[in-house]
Amino acid sequence: MTLIDFISQSPDEESCKQKFKEYRDQVGVICPKCGGKDHYWKKDKEQYECKSCKTRITLKSGTVMHKSKLPFRYWFIAMHLLTATKKSFSAKEIQRQLGHKRYHPIWHMVHKLRQAMGKRDEEYILAGRIELDEGYFSTEIPKKEKEKPVECGRGSQKKSKVLVMAESEITEPVKQGKKPRRVGYLKMKVIEDLKSDTINSLVKNLASDATEVDTDDSTSYVDLKDYIPRHNSQVIPKDKIGEVLPWVHLAISNAKRQLINTFHDVKPEFLQNYLDEFCYKFNRRYFGEALFGRLLVACVSYQNSFRYKYG
Repeated sequence: MTLIDFISQSPDEESCKQKFKEYRDQVGVICPKCGGKDHYWKKDKEQYECKSCKTRITLKSGTVMHKSKLPFRYWFIAMHLLTATKKSFSAKEIQRQLGHKRYHPIWHMVHKLRQAMGKRDEEYILAGRIELDEGYFSTEIPKKEKEKPVECGRGSQKKSKVLVMAESEITEPVKQGKKPRRVGYLKMKVIEDLKSDTINSLVKNLASDATEVDTDDSTSYVDLKDYIPRHNSQVIPKDKIGEVLPWVHLAISNAKRQLINTFHDVKPEFLQNYLDEFCYKFNRRYFGEALFGRLLVACVSYQNSFRYKYG
């Protein structure tokens, strides 16, 4: 959505509120008390009332805005900024654009939006042929590790391990300048270690429909053949990594560049949120102006999968 279109469609607080209600009505409201799906809209109270148990639910309840005191238009502006470009915005920059005095509510809002993106992507399972490898992202040293000497290399406290998987279909014939594979969905998950049990668990959950997987010869991947019909493992020279696992390493490179360019420091406990935003936009790279509306659906559906405390 262009900036001009956004301003014309969401010029004030009331228009944003009505737009949000329109999407919530389309997605459906679930009563947190009895699970009922039929509700009245109490216009004077601006609340839903369950037809079965008469429980009342606010417009924000059960959505990404649950218990938020920030205006609807703040949320809409943040959603527009996050979806209008391939890059990202820091919470500090969004706070500046909004002119809001306090930083923490804006930071919390932006991370809730990233969590909504991650929850939406959890619904998709990787299928077909996939590439798989790990990446090491620079993050702040955790508090519990600050007293220890800083290690070097991949085991450094300044590095967070991330498992990266991408659907990758081989295309023939290959045109000059084109990659030998066509990419589908991408997933990135922060992991504590590279033990085979950790890798196996994630592959079973995130790529259960995969039929073939390409990896390097790491011992972390020795059991993948038990979960995926065909496992192609090989020693990959550094100068050939872009040919064997092209999309995984391009995604890792682009994600690192985005984090460095947008954020000064990333705490390891919040790295997954930033990766969820990157993957969400990568997986919807052809949505164009429709991306704002898709994120709005994800925000409205945020807590529909479980019971929540209404209010």
